[in-house]
Amino acid sequence: MSEVREQTEPAVHIPFANRYARLPEHFHARVNPRSVSAPTLIALNEPLARFLNIDPAQLRTTAGVEILAGNRIADGSEPTAIAYAGHQFGSFNPTLGDGRANLLGEVIAQDGKHYDIQLKGSGPTPFSRRGDGRAALGPVLREYILSESMHTLGVPTTRALAAVLTGDKVIRESIQPGGIVTRIASSHLRIGTFQYFAARGDNEAVRTLAHFAIDRHYPEVKGAAKPISAFLAAVVVRQARLVAKWMDLGFIHGVMNTDNTSISGETIDYGPCAFMEQYHPNTVFSSIDHQGRYAYQNQPAIITWNLSRLAEALLPLLAEEEGSKEAALEAAYAALNPFQEAFETAHVNGLRRKLGLTREDPNDLGLAADLLQRMAENNADFTLTFRRLANALEQNNNSIVSSLFTNEQAFEEWATQWRARLATEDQSTTQQAAAIRATNPIYIPRNHLVQQVIDAGLNNDFAPFHKLNEVLTNPYEERPGLEQYATPARPEQRVTETFCGT
Repeated sequence: MSEVREQTEPAVHIPFANRYARLPEHFHARVNPRSVSAPTLIALNEPLARFLNIDPAQLRTTAGVEILAGNRIADGSEPTAIAYAGHQFGSFNPTLGDGRANLLGEVIAQDGKHYDIQLKGSGPTPFSRRGDGRAALGPVLREYILSESMHTLGVPTTRALAAVLTGDKVIRESIQPGGIVTRIASSHLRIGTFQYFAARGDNEAVRTLAHFAIDRHYPEVKGAAKPISAFLAAVVVRQARLVAKWMDLGFIHGVMNTDNTSISGETIDYGPCAFMEQYHPNTVFSSIDHQGRYAYQNQPAIITWNLSRLAEALLPLLAEEEGSKEAALEAAYAALNPFQEAFETAHVNGLRRKLGLTREDPNDLGLAADLLQRMAENNADFTLTFRRLANALEQNNNSIVSSLFTNEQAFEEWATQWRARLATEDQSTTQQAAAIRATNPIYIPRNHLVQQVIDAGLNNDFAPFHKLNEVLTNPYEERPGLEQYATPARPEQRVTETFCGT
């Protein structure tokens, strides 16, 4: 029966246009995914497939699922595992690389840009360091949900094309079902990719990589008098704006190692990540971040530290541009310096929008910071506090928000200042409320909801997974019957630790 189907199914056509595979051999290891026993398609992101110029119907065939599981190599695919290094919790490891991922190749999407297609959890590679190269089902479901949610929230991010159940078991804290997520990225270049070659003194490889990244992500700097310096400055600004978006949504990446910091400015590697519920700047979710290195409030400082490591890797090239090591250091500092202004501008503008404000006022940051301080002191839910400002404004009823605070008077006092500031704007109350709702989501992937999806998936029930994904595709429009997706976790539902999944 399967042979007949195989003959009648159309061939799977993925329009590969690979460029990373053309780089020198020491940039990657040529290795195929390792087959799994019984692949089953859990989810396929059909709109994303069409954007990548891939027919989703073909991916749903037996042959398509085998490609997504690593059991079959598609025509034009050149599977590789990418080499990179990285600082992990501040300690440098000179050889990391794709230990459980496989870059199948690249396609040119409908926007004319190249995108990587990568299987994550596809088996061991030369970079596995004695690991099994596999992914447990839970982290696969988490990455699919979180990355697609971030996309709908307007945050630059890798995306999920598919999730597959492998039919095999993996051993983590316990024996768990295995899964594979197909990840789509503008590229998988990381700060750690540059560090890999810099640590070996291979300046020619660093140069090749830099110009590859410029061609792919920053073509606007190609004509600059000093393209390496301009490239570094462009990465700095893009990362500053990315982290500002995280902060404005209450998102905590959880493991901001340099190998998890993308050159493209996309959010990558959804391991111990989470959205805060009760706001506190010191919030940490990662089970291994015992010192709070990657706590919510530390994210801007950590990305600055990571960008400094990129600058170090580029110093020999900067010295060539500038004519001396001393001048190279000055150029590196000059490229890093714009971070603070770029971050603060993006962050303040984001907070201003969250409060329904459109005009700039020098006191706006203080107004927002005052609210955040009161939220931290009163266990207020981050997402709902900002979202309900619209209702409080429309109904002229502060209790809609103050009920989220342990001391309701704390919000009442702040609201007086906020309403006075709103009165200086030239928009109507209706317009201001609409602007607040357009900026502040009602639905986010709350930790307990994601855990419920994972628990159901471990019992082979993927209906909650599909429902949560459907809800999150439209995070700004409140819909009747979905109250459970907007409600913070009860004490017994709270998930306070998340895991890398390796």
